[in-house]
Amino acid sequence: MDDQALSKRIKTLAKAVVAEPPSVVIELLEELKRDKAPTEEQLRSTKAGVAVGRLRNNANKDIARLASEIVSKWRKNVGAAKDSKKRKMEPSKSPTPKESPAPPSTSYGTPYEGDPEKRHFKVDKVDITRTGNNVRDGSIGVLYNGLAYRCTLSIEEVMQRAMEVEAAAYARYRDTPEYRNKIRGLMTSLKRKDNPELGRSVMRGDIPADRFVRMSDEELASDAQRARDRELERENMLSAQVPMAKKSISEDLQCGKCHQKKVSYSQAQTRSADEPMTTFCECTVCGHRWKFS
Repeated sequence: MDDQALSKRIKTLAKAVVAEPPSVVIELLEELKRDKAPTEEQLRSTKAGVAVGRLRNNANKDIARLASEIVSKWRKNVGAAKDSKKRKMEPSKSPTPKESPAPPSTSYGTPYEGDPEKRHFKVDKVDITRTGNNVRDGSIGVLYNGLAYRCTLSIEEVMQRAMEVEAAAYARYRDTPEYRNKIRGLMTSLKRKDNPELGRSVMRGDIPADRFVRMSDEELASDAQRARDRELERENMLSAQVPMAKKSISEDLQCGKCHQKKVSYSQAQTRSADEPMTTFCECTVCGHRWKFS
C-alpha cells in the first residue's frame, strides 16, 4: 500500500469515527490490520500511527482493542526493519571502544529513550513551525515542553497533543493577552513536580484539549495542593476572626441576588502570599453574602 492509499484510508477512518456507527469503524480497522504493515517513512508522512493510536482510548472496547493491535503490529514491523538494517550495516562498522548514544527516536509509538525530565522541543529536535504564525508556533513549543516533561511517549504523540491544546486555546482566546497568559499558565501547571497526573491525563485524553484550556487554577492544581490551600484558608480565617474595621462601601460591585450596587466589602489574605487576596462582600440591601479572589 503506497502513501496515497494509506493517507486516504486514514482520512476515511477519521470521518467514520465522527459520523458513522462503531461497526463501520471496526470494519475499517480490520482492513488496516489485514493489510501489510506500512514502513516507518509511511507512518511519518501520513501520520497514520497518530490517528490510529488515538483510538486506543475509544469508549468502544472493540475499537480500542483493534487500534492497540494495529499499533502493536506496526511497531513490531518498524522494529524488525531497523534490526534488519542494523545487521546489514554491522560488518562495515569499525569497532570503537564505546558507542555514542542514539538520538531519540521520532517514530510513532516508540517510547522516548532519553531523560524525560530534560525533554524540550530543541533537545528532541522538533520542528514547531506548524501554523505560520510566530506567536502560535512559539506557544506550541511551550506546550510541548510542558507535556513532554516526565513523559516517555513518542515525540509525535506529544507534538500532536501540544498542537491540539494550542488550537483549542487560540479558538477560545484568539490573539489576546489572555491567550498568552493561558499558555504560560498551562505550561507552569504541567511542570509542577507535585502534580504529575495532570500531564498524564492530558496525554491519555482523559482531559480533552478544549476542557484543558478552560480549567481554572484551582482545577489545574493537584489534590495535595488544593488540600494545602484549604488548610491555609482555614487557618487564615481563624486568625482573622478578630474585631474588624468598618467595611468599605462600593458602588462598582453588584449583588447577584437583588442586583443592587450597595455592597460593603473587606479583603483578607486567606491563601498563600503569591495568590490574590480574597474579597468578602455583603449586600447592604438584602444581606446576601459572597466572596471572590
